[in-house]
Amino acid sequence: MAFGRLERTQGPQPMSDINVTPLVDVMLVLVVIFIITAPLLASSLRLELPKAEGAKSGEVPKFVSVGVDKAGVIFLNDKPVDAQQLAKGLAAAAKENPDTEVQLRGDTAVSYGRIVEVMGIAQKAGLNRIGFVAEPAK
Repeated sequence: MAFGRLERTQGPQPMSDINVTPLVDVMLVLVVIFIITAPLLASSLRLELPKAEGAKSGEVPKFVSVGVDKAGVIFLNDKPVDAQQLAKGLAAAAKENPDTEVQLRGDTAVSYGRIVEVMGIAQKAGLNRIGFVAEPAK
């Protein structure tokens, strides 16, 4: 009589290790994306704002940002514009909401005449609320 074997052979064991290579690949891609996009999120207009004791860091919800860099170039919401484009943009903001505030950011090296010119354009457009943005004094 023939009998079968009483002992059984072990089959292949399941793999219990985690393969971390795909996880590392995904994390490195995310780090590269954040490194590239982080500088783009910051404001592209670099100004040296004057210091003032009463400067506040809070923002008013309804405002239009107008900046003048040290070369005298005008920026409307961080985009370079000329005087006519500034007038059109401010007129559109005044038409939408006449209580819109103009937040004027001027570099310390800009001449007073250029700032007054920008203020005149804002007043002609119908925006009379003008705020000067400054950094708090230390």
